[in-house]
Amino acid sequence: MNRSDLVDEIARRNQLPRRTADVAVGTVFGAISDALVDGDRIEIRGFGSFIPREYEGYVGRNPKTGGSVKVASKRLPFFRVGKALREIVDGA
Repeated sequence: MNRSDLVDEIARRNQLPRRTADVAVGTVFGAISDALVDGDRIEIRGFGSFIPREYEGYVGRNPKTGGSVKVASKRLPFFRVGKALREIVDGA
């Protein structure tokens, strides 16, 4: 399922215009993105949590040339699935 499919499903289930569902999805995704940029954790009970994780830089290898490449440190989002969602997917 991609974003467009999600918007269509929300519009169908809630009998909303597609445009309204698109704004709602965009608002939720924007709020999650903004919180992660600020370094906050997002927890949605029964679904899971998004946590920004810090990764230190390291020296890697370029597979094409075999030379060393310095990889900068970075912060990436990490998703941890909630217990309820895990059980639903596992039992399906």
